[in-house]
Amino acid sequence: MSGEILQVFTAVLPIFCILILGFLLRRGHLLTREADRSILRITINVLIPCLIWDSILGNTALDTPSNAWAPPLVGFFTAVFGFFLARALSPLVGLKDIVERRTFGLTAGLYNWAYLALPICVILFGKETVGVLFVHNLGVEVAMWTIGLMMLTGETSGRGWRQVVNGPVVAIVSALIFHFLGAHHWLPEFFTNGLSMLGASAIPIGLLLVGATFYDYLGEAAVFKHSRVGASAVLVRLGLLPILFLAAAYILPVSDELRNVIVVQAAMPSAVFPVIMSKHYGGHVPTALRIVLWTTLVGFITMPLWINIGIHLFSLSVNP
Repeated sequence: MSGEILQVFTAVLPIFCILILGFLLRRGHLLTREADRSILRITINVLIPCLIWDSILGNTALDTPSNAWAPPLVGFFTAVFGFFLARALSPLVGLKDIVERRTFGLTAGLYNWAYLALPICVILFGKETVGVLFVHNLGVEVAMWTIGLMMLTGETSGRGWRQVVNGPVVAIVSALIFHFLGAHHWLPEFFTNGLSMLGASAIPIGLLLVGATFYDYLGEAAVFKHSRVGASAVLVRLGLLPILFLAAAYILPVSDELRNVIVVQAAMPSAVFPVIMSKHYGGHVPTALRIVLWTTLVGFITMPLWINIGIHLFSLSVNP
């Protein structure tokens, strides 16, 4: 294994170790389902916003105007492109039911934009790229709750717009405003230190919850019973889309930090959140579960490979 691949692999390995720990904690009844709701609400509404503020305030990469408006556009259009490509390919998977096809489109098309991408960006590229990642994710959130929800439900009522106003989105917008106001120069040190301490806990706690969720749904998904769906999702999410994302990173005139984000997102497995959306909005939950579990398991192998390809293709600067 080359030194570069080993470096990327060691950045990915802790993530999967924490996921496995969350899986084992659930199995051992140390992390109970009753605790999930409170922990999740604290993570989304307190810890992640603190991490966002800590990553954006004083981030020199965001002094470049294009890094304020280009990342959300890239996040929105890459997510929407993934939705429609996966949905267009769903008949070839053998899915005949329209609900299953819509679920395949949303789940296979949407990359894991936060809990897996975030720690990789932290380890490999540092705070400048992390700040741009959060701004990029603003576009992903809008795409998921608008185009993604319409695809899943088949409705065009636009009822997902109210979901766009959530803790992380408010934190991104407010942090950008305070950044441009120069708040990092006049906010007291105890406040910024507190943000850093709380934000640092967001990633591991979030990963533990994802690992516990995998345990809950492992039996329900019948993961290996319908292997064609999982294998097809792997080909789309971890095969075809990474090639197209890297091509976009090559063609588009984007900043170094945004190119780092595109490379990482290109390698990501499917996001977990479409499983929850499928439960609440009439999608086909087993299909969503199979896609998430298959792409996450296979992604353990493919993520380091794709990220390493991106690093070499664009001569990206990686933390030592």
